[in-house]
Amino acid sequence: MERRIHAAAVQFNIALGEVETNLERALAALRRVREQGAELAVLPEMWSTGYDYKRLPELARETPRVLEALRDLARELGMVLVGSLPEGQGDRVYNTAYVVDQGKVVDKYRKLHLFSNMGEDRFLAAGDRTLVVPTSVGRLGVAICYDLRFPELFRKLALEGAEILCLSAEWPKPRQDHWRTLLRARAIENQFFVIAANCCGIQGKLDFFGMSLLIAPRGEILGEAGESDTELVAAFDFEEMVNYRTQIRCYQDRRPEVYGTLP
Repeated sequence: MERRIHAAAVQFNIALGEVETNLERALAALRRVREQGAELAVLPEMWSTGYDYKRLPELARETPRVLEALRDLARELGMVLVGSLPEGQGDRVYNTAYVVDQGKVVDKYRKLHLFSNMGEDRFLAAGDRTLVVPTSVGRLGVAICYDLRFPELFRKLALEGAEILCLSAEWPKPRQDHWRTLLRARAIENQFFVIAANCCGIQGKLDFFGMSLLIAPRGEILGEAGESDTELVAAFDFEEMVNYRTQIRCYQDRRPEVYGTLP
């Protein structure tokens, strides 16, 4: 049976700490991609607030309201939406990607790898589990930004049945080459689709280059953004993925008994 969906990456300049402004931008962009046929859309990392570190506990209290608006829109438009928001729990704040399927939060993923170079580990708590979740558009593996540099995470998602990787990011200059290379590698080596939504514009001392990407399992770029607010939409043909996995049998030819447990 033929399976084909339209997927989107939403890229915009996140206004630091301005929840209402960011929410309005995101909802408007999601409506635009739905008009282009998108059934699945990914938003950037911490898209409602940006990395306003000192105010994160306060801003996290807005997340239930933001999530409610996202659920309402997903229900109205019949979409699956993914994006990360600050999640408060007790005295901790997590960078949490929520998966909303047509109005229902079906699961969430807390960022595993915190970027110590930027002090994330001083202000945020790390998650402790990976996520592959079945949705109305397929099985989604979820990751956030710095996670991209840890290939073992993505192989685990692939082995657990991920068909589409959804990655939210705030990936700044000057590491554009790493971003593009690693995303294509994750798609090719795991033979799944990739949606990577980055932010753009300047936040404090950081300049974000955008360059959100939609990538096919063979590494073909289906859509690539520039450095300004953009929405990308492309078709994902699951038969292509199945055919590629049949032609190049990476999963069957693995030798896990030799690899052992990595230290």
